[in-house]
Amino acid sequence: MRFLVSALCSLLLLIPQVNAKNKNKTILPDYVLKARTVLVVVAPEAETSLLNPNENRTAQADVEKALMRWGRYTPVLQAGSADLVVAVRRGNKASALNPTIDGAPRDDRPVVVEGTDGATHIGIQQGRPAGATDPGLAPQSSGPGLSTQVGAAEDSFEVYRGGVADALDSPPVWRYMAKDALRSPTVPAVDQFRKIVEQAEKEAQKQNKKGP
Repeated sequence: MRFLVSALCSLLLLIPQVNAKNKNKTILPDYVLKARTVLVVVAPEAETSLLNPNENRTAQADVEKALMRWGRYTPVLQAGSADLVVAVRRGNKASALNPTIDGAPRDDRPVVVEGTDGATHIGIQQGRPAGATDPGLAPQSSGPGLSTQVGAAEDSFEVYRGGVADALDSPPVWRYMAKDALRSPTVPAVDQFRKIVEQAEKEAQKQNKKGP
């Protein structure tokens, strides 16, 4: 009996150490590591600043450029050809002096021509990217209007699985929120995503070497 109690105590002492050891491990789904194409959209909940109405669209373009510089994922314009969907949103700094516009259109880029480091990204997009989410599920607005409602102050970068219907209706597989996370030209959110993907890939390679 004394031996059994001693063994149980030893086991309990080991559990926190195992959890602590695994705590720093980066676990991403295999489809993130195998993905090669990505659709970048403005998050549906993003507010449009009256003083800077293009800030989310600018962040969207900056994220696409940062992804092209990275070279791992190629930005595309249609959800059907995207392995991943990334939703971006600039931090909400709404106030009486900086109101936002409710009901403003989100993703309606008519023409996209972006280039960086020799990479060119050309295409036409009309309306919201098909398959990113279902507009019919969102509350309908009678039209744009002013608002001073304050949301999250940090920039947001969320990664979703592509190739599925209504991708943004599922929980994101990875999220990064921080002040100026989408700031150009460095775009820290993309840099953080790159680090987490590379770390997860190294750990996956170690597991493969160990075998089953």
